[in-house]
Order: sequence, then structure tokens, then C-alpha cells
Amino acid sequence: MNPTCRRQTLTLSPRPLHLLALAALATLSAGNAMAQDSSYYYFGLGGGQTRGDVEERGLTNRVSTPPPGGYTNYSLATDRRDAGYKVFLGYQLNRYVGFELGYFNLGKQGTQVTTTPAGTMTAELRAQGANLDVVGTLPLTTNLSALGRVGTAYTRTRAQFSGTGAVVVTNPNPSDRRADMKVGVGLQYAFSPGFMMRAEGERYRISDATGGRSRANLYSVSLVFPFGRAPAPAPKVAYMPPPPPAPAPVVMAEAPSPAPARVMVAPMPAPAPAAPVKRRVTYSAESLFGFDKATIRPEGMTALDGFAAELAGASFDSITVEGHTDRIGSTAYNQKLSMERAEAVKAYLVSAGRVDAGKVNAVGMGEGTPATNAADCKGNTKTAALVTCLQPDRRVEIEVTGTR
Repeated sequence: MNPTCRRQTLTLSPRPLHLLALAALATLSAGNAMAQDSSYYYFGLGGGQTRGDVEERGLTNRVSTPPPGGYTNYSLATDRRDAGYKVFLGYQLNRYVGFELGYFNLGKQGTQVTTTPAGTMTAELRAQGANLDVVGTLPLTTNLSALGRVGTAYTRTRAQFSGTGAVVVTNPNPSDRRADMKVGVGLQYAFSPGFMMRAEGERYRISDATGGRSRANLYSVSLVFPFGRAPAPAPKVAYMPPPPPAPAPVVMAEAPSPAPARVMVAPMPAPAPAAPVKRRVTYSAESLFGFDKATIRPEGMTALDGFAAELAGASFDSITVEGHTDRIGSTAYNQKLSMERAEAVKAYLVSAGRVDAGKVNAVGMGEGTPATNAADCKGNTKTAALVTCLQPDRRVEIEVTGTR
């Protein structure tokens, strides 16, 4: 049988912590340069249960001097579960990839081994440390996502050993530091743009403080608090009524004659082409872009994906994408921004592979067609009140012409 001591404690020296922090900062800086509008920072904390796995027989032989002939029998009393916790700071590069720098504590593990010749060994291991992970996110629904992670954990393990009888402990207080791989899976649910919850299972490879290696699992529930992440307003959709039905065919009959009556049926006229149906969808600019930006955010991509899915199976002649701005700023600048936003929406619909680029036209309307009344939103100087009042003017409208 095997003597076990699991639950290990990490204490990090300053130098490795600095190296991990520098690596994380370099990664965050690169991600910020790549996707400013679709990224955000977050922090979180979690707690749960740990369970360790230490090879007890090897541990007993490494910390004590076996008698001649070795130990011939082992019986164990183990305590491998304990409470663990973690805190972390993360950077979501886009909706699929993020990075985390964190601190974890895996609690302690206890083992008491009874041997033949008569003797006992009592052990307690503690582990704690820091980790740097790459976190993959796969959206399953609007709010629910699957998580997968892989990274490096720098762990310090400290142990306390004592022996009686035939078990003579040679080093009662060993400790060890080791950097090794860690992995994990879980689920994440977003209750709001500023609050999420995770349930995860993570496996750490750590030292047992005597030259051997062991595993420790942490099963946790975490609270996550993003900042700088805006909600995606639902689009307003306007539907046009269907065209009227085609007229019924006209039947004519000849006058009676000595010959058997003949009935002449006028040829059925070709059905009139269905009148084109127009459908117009309006998105607020904040649901698609950052303020004064023309790069589509992840929430905007989700809304446009839903619009493209609705077009599946429809026969349409043309799609017109109109960009609109409010009156804050110069007319030339607003015209340029509205055109860039219209072109960005067109490019995304075409890139999804479901819209023919030859049927999509992007138009920049600038500030010329406001949805608000000038009397309701007074002034031209940019203030928080005026920006809020003019929010309906900042929009993207998509008009589809065709038949279903």
C-alpha cells in the first residue's frame, strides 16, 4: 500500500513572479493593439474543493530509511480533500481567446502510513503558486459558453513528515518549487455585461517536495467581473406585408350550334410577377460599433449573424446598407464615418459567405437624415446630454428588396 501526503502549498519567489507578470503584460499589450473594440479586461475569484494524488509507497521510501529487507506491508489513512481558492486577472482578446494571470492555493493533503516492521509515518503537504493560462471560449448560446484552458503553473510545495518505530524520517520539512503544465475545462454564463459565473475543473502537475511528482485537481465556482464591456441592444425589425394573390383565370363558352357544343377555354394569363417586397432593419450604432468607431464589435457580429441567417432561403434582388451619424462634428467627418460603417457592415455580411457581394450596396448618409427633431436636441457642442439625446441618429439601416 502507499503512504500519501497530498495538498501542497505554493510560495513564489519574487523573480519567477516578475517573469510571469512581464509575459502577461507583453501578451495583453499585443492583444490590445490587435482588437481594441472587441476586447476587455476582467478580474475574478473562485473557491471549491481540491483532491490530490500522491504515490505513497515511493514517498515513504524517499523520506525514511527502510529497515533491512524493506517494508513488507503498508496500511493507509488518508485525507486527500481540502478547500482551495484562486484569484485572477484576465484579458479577453476576442470572443474566442483570452489570457489569465492568477494565484492559486490548493490547500493541504494528509496521510498516515502504518508499516511492517511496526512503524508509522505521518505526512502533510501544502501547495500554492501562480499560473499563466491561455483560455479558449466557445459560445454555445447568447449567454452560455464552454471554456478550455492550458497554461503553466509555478508551484511551491512544503511538507511536514514525522515517523515512529521502524519509520525514521530523514528530512522532516522538505520543500520544492516547480513549473509545470496545467489544464482545465468548464462552463461560463454571462448574467449581464458586467457579471459572469464559471464552474471549472483544473488539473495541476506539482512536486511532492521529495523529488517525486503528483497531481492535484481543483473543482471551483468563480465570480467574474468584466469592465469596459458594453451590451448589445436588440435590433428593430420592420416587416412589409406580402403581395396580393394573382387573379383567377377567365373561362369563355361559345353559343350553342347544331354540332355538339364546344367549350373554349381562354389561355391562362401568365402570372403577374410578384411585387418586390422591401424589408428594413435598423441597428443602433452602439449595438455594432464603439463610439466614434467603424470596427464591428463581437456583439454586433452576433446581431449581423442572426440577420444573415434570416436571409437563408430568400430570393432578394438587392441589399442597401445605409450608415447614419448625428450632427456632432464636421459634416465631412460625419460623411466619412457613416460610409466607413456602411462598408464595414457590407464586408462582414459578404465575408460570412451568405450574401452575394454584387447585390450589396453601401451608402454613407452622414448627418443628413436624422431620426430626432432639432427642437428636442438643442446645441452643437458635444456634451453627455447631447450625445444621449442624439443616440437615435447614430444608426445603420439595412434594406432588402426581393421576394421569398
